[in-house]
Amino acid sequence: MLSTAQLIGAAAAGVVGGLLSGFFGVGGNFILVPLLGLALGLNQHQAQGLTLAALLPPLGAPAVWQYRRAGVPLLWPVVGLAILGFLPAIPIGSLVANELSAPVLRSIFAVLLGVTALRTWRATKGQSVQPHLTEPPRGYIPTALLSGVAAGFASGLLGIGGAIVLIPLLTRRLGMSQKQAQLTSLAMLLPPIALPGVWVYAQESGIPWGSLVPVACGFVVGAFFGAKLNQVVSPARLTRGFAVLLLISAVVLVLTALR
Repeated sequence: MLSTAQLIGAAAAGVVGGLLSGFFGVGGNFILVPLLGLALGLNQHQAQGLTLAALLPPLGAPAVWQYRRAGVPLLWPVVGLAILGFLPAIPIGSLVANELSAPVLRSIFAVLLGVTALRTWRATKGQSVQPHLTEPPRGYIPTALLSGVAAGFASGLLGIGGAIVLIPLLTRRLGMSQKQAQLTSLAMLLPPIALPGVWVYAQESGIPWGSLVPVACGFVVGAFFGAKLNQVVSPARLTRGFAVLLLISAVVLVLTALR
């Protein structure tokens, strides 16, 4: 049974995760993992399992609606192929994660976030505004499929939803705009694609199911307002903000590990 402080902490973590999900299109899980560790005292494996479980309901639907309402095109063939790659890869990543110790997982997570932050920040130098694609580019099928595989494995391994891997691949390899790539990653979360990974974590490490409802409720509220805020920010500032957020998350994770 959660205490009042824990309920508030779980809901607040969900709001922050949802806000960042709607704003950056990343599922919010890369920040939810360290936040849940701090708010609920969960170990790394439990926090990762719980964040994946938070992806099961279509909590990102309000954010997807806001992006579409703003006129960002959604390429369903790319979404479908990415999901096809994601589904078999996430249980493999989850099995690998449960064979590793929590300190090793934290180290991998922090390094990945730091490297991604640096590469994302550098990509904004001299960046021009990328137009939205109205249809999938030629030869998109293997790229979309392999992007889903990479995102699924990272999601299972680190409980991050895979978007911090998926979004850079969609923008660099398929030529999507930042906002269109973010919308694609959010649309992938409409079906319960994290279910194979959740099952592995539930069997191997256990998931604190009692925390799921306050996290999920907070996430819905945050995602709606995050998506509204996204539509008034320029692509360059959005990308730089994404980089800074990744770096902050890496620092929070290191501090959590040192507790």
